[in-house]
Amino acid sequence: MLLGLTLVAVPLLIAVVNAAFQIRRLATQSESLVVQGVQATRYNQLLFEQIASLERSARLYQVIGNRELLEVYRQNHERFQDTLEALGRLQQDPRSDAQLEALRTESVAIWQLLNERPRGSPELAQAVGNFSRLWESATTLADNSRRRIDQQLETLQHATAAAQRTLFWQTAALIPATLVLTIVFTVLLGRPIRHLDRVINELGRGTFSRAIRVTGPSDLEALGRQLEWLRVRLLELAQEKNRFLRHMSHELKTPLANIREGTELLLDGSVGDLAEDQREVTGILRENGLKLQRLIENLLTFSTWQAQSVGLEVSEFKLRPLIKGVLESQRLTLVSQRVRLDVRVQDITISADRSKLKLILDNLLSNAIKFTPQGGTIHIHAQAALEQLVLDVADSGPGIPLDERSRIFEAFYQGKTPQGGHVKGTGIGLSVVIEFVHAHSGTIEIVDGQFAGAHFRIRMPLRQLSMEVKEPAHAA
Repeated sequence: MLLGLTLVAVPLLIAVVNAAFQIRRLATQSESLVVQGVQATRYNQLLFEQIASLERSARLYQVIGNRELLEVYRQNHERFQDTLEALGRLQQDPRSDAQLEALRTESVAIWQLLNERPRGSPELAQAVGNFSRLWESATTLADNSRRRIDQQLETLQHATAAAQRTLFWQTAALIPATLVLTIVFTVLLGRPIRHLDRVINELGRGTFSRAIRVTGPSDLEALGRQLEWLRVRLLELAQEKNRFLRHMSHELKTPLANIREGTELLLDGSVGDLAEDQREVTGILRENGLKLQRLIENLLTFSTWQAQSVGLEVSEFKLRPLIKGVLESQRLTLVSQRVRLDVRVQDITISADRSKLKLILDNLLSNAIKFTPQGGTIHIHAQAALEQLVLDVADSGPGIPLDERSRIFEAFYQGKTPQGGHVKGTGIGLSVVIEFVHAHSGTIEIVDGQFAGAHFRIRMPLRQLSMEVKEPAHAA
């Protein structure tokens, strides 16, 4: 998971860092260009203002001849030189340097003529006339500055467009690459995790027949080995439980038989007549002995069914004759209860364990008879859908309360709903049903709304793989 997260996150992180670097570089260039443009414009404007001031002072001096005007000119000339120096530091361009040098030379020459020649001299008039060249040089300098800024702006625009294209193609390449990496690691992690979820559900349902083999990352494989160890241990515990039930049942039958025989002798008067209160006590002993015998027989029956649930003996057979045989075995009970049958079975050929499927049908039918009132109806429907057998068995009884549905598949649980027929159950039928359904890789569910009473729906594959090595499939 860490490797997958790293492989997915690193390209995205590189793209984000690259985008941030590009944006920062473009922002720095834009800021520098804006600052240079504003400063160049301000200095050029100041340069024109200072040339105008110098020319005005020179012309006044030419007309008036006051030396104080020369002092004003000198101060303006010094500020003009400072402005030229600032422009030189800002622009640093060969053509601009040439224009600046020309401005500097012309302004110095004009100042020397004004300072050395008297008013009215032809040299002084020539110096005043040289201001036109200052204006031309300043105008050329301003034009060069604008062209240089325009070139830099165009270069910045090209760089921005190139950065946009680069980021676009990076994003276009990263999106499918990230999706591919996400899908790959989702498959690599999701498949074993789904498999682990399935096997944990099977262990929770008490199905221990399938060996657990998890492929994928080493951590999940290690977890799969631990679950396989747990499955084997649970299977051993289930087998030990069944052996214990069989042994205890057989051990209890012998002393119980002696107790029952003794109570029968007492009730028959073989050892003498009993008083009324003695006969009453003996009758209580006899009834409880019979009850205990039925419980022991239930344990033996349950252990026998558990022992029979070893693997699957797969064969191919028709479903209709199998259901017909199950109905014939219960015919007397159905007639005595005056129960109507609604049988709708497609002509299906399935591959499954015939004996186990017969027990499934027999137990579901017995359960339906128990809770169907006299004159009620039992529904048995079977059809093929998407390579699956869908088997529905429903009755017209009181149904299954919601608070009992989580326990009705437990062994020996009979619920609180009164039984409508004379056939009394042992409480292990549905536990056998769910065990054998799971052995066929099927599911069983309780359906509401279609029929009045309890409605069980079984789904299992129409074709079962024959098992050469039969593994136990016990219910918890």
